[in-house]
Amino acid sequence: QVQLAESGGGLVQAGGSLRLSCTVSVRTFGILTVGWFRQAPGKQRELVASIYNRSAKYLADAVKGRFTISRDDVKKTVYLQMSSVKPEDTASYYCAAKVRGDAEYGFWGQGTQVTVSA
Repeated sequence: QVQLAESGGGLVQAGGSLRLSCTVSVRTFGILTVGWFRQAPGKQRELVASIYNRSAKYLADAVKGRFTISRDDVKKTVYLQMSSVKPEDTASYYCAAKVRGDAEYGFWGQGTQVTVSA
């Protein structure tokens, strides 16, 4: 059983910063790839970033240079540090997990809203 809980969303001004946290309840956190997805109204859900370990990370082109992803395996938490945010970053952000090598993310959190004001 894998449970994920996001926190850290809120309202931020353009150019500001926000850190999202995803805490994972699971016995074997180390085998998981954890991703952050976002979905804006009327748009498809998109993968923003993912991490398996320090050398296995992904960042979408739209957020490269502004967002970073990291994980703390002791706390079983994955962080999405958002900097220089833009109004187009406004979305519901979800963390999700999969066993590394699986094609699909099978475990999802409830999501947290990020709103960037101009």
